[in-house]
Amino acid sequence: MSAGQEEPQRSRVGSGVLLSLASSSSTQTGAAVGALAFPAIGPVGVVVVRQFIMTAVLMLVGKPRLRTISRRLWPHIIGLGLVFVVMNFTVYLAIERIGLGLAITLEFLGPLTVAIATSRKVVDLLGALLAAVGVVVLVNPGPTTNLPGIVFALIAAAAWAFYILLSRRLGAELPGVQGTAAASIVAGVIWLPIGVFWFIAHPPPLWAIGFAVICGLLSSLVPYTVDLIALRRISPGLFGTLASLHPVWAALAGFVILHERLTPQEWVGIALVVASNTVVAVAGMRRR
Repeated sequence: MSAGQEEPQRSRVGSGVLLSLASSSSTQTGAAVGALAFPAIGPVGVVVVRQFIMTAVLMLVGKPRLRTISRRLWPHIIGLGLVFVVMNFTVYLAIERIGLGLAITLEFLGPLTVAIATSRKVVDLLGALLAAVGVVVLVNPGPTTNLPGIVFALIAAAAWAFYILLSRRLGAELPGVQGTAAASIVAGVIWLPIGVFWFIAHPPPLWAIGFAVICGLLSSLVPYTVDLIALRRISPGLFGTLASLHPVWAALAGFVILHERLTPQEWVGIALVVASNTVVAVAGMRRR
């Protein structure tokens, strides 16, 4: 590649990196803004609004052709829809109890587990050990530990792992994000009656709906559109490495927006989990 060709390529990769970072920071900023609505509409109300926005975005981006989807794929689509419900609900329950930074860090164990489980390399086992140490440091088990919050975050992590596996399966069978879009419709149908009853029982003030809408836009609209552009400019491996910074963005968004203060020990735990994700992602990128 000539010098003249290298410069546009570097510029393309650089813009892809910036877009990826903007996407991850937007996702966690949206989650923090959504948490501001908890006192009025609770995690249920926030998740309902976010899910409907997510469904609308994926309908526009994915344009799923439901009638042409094979019957044998519908169990996977329904399963992915249920995963969306569990993943989004439990992570917001965890955020309510243990804070944004800790919840997102524990949730990130999901994709890390999938990456490690599909490899037998020593470096991946090192990443697993690093993550385990990070979780122990982060959680600091003791009488004051918020066990329900930790359990909810770990359920969200397990759901994220199933999300990856089911998305891969559907992605191999359907073009673009049609499978994900169809699953999002399933999740929206599940949340619709829940949302109706919830908002009848808890009439929402406009400010809370506003925060929930901002959450949906920042955590669904921006990532799904920006990530598509970023992945055209950088490799999936580099994208995965940059995604390892999600817990850091979550901790910063929690501090700035929600005034959550993490102890030095918790920062060390987050750093260890982020480092483990980075090690595994970089190793995988080099193998590819």
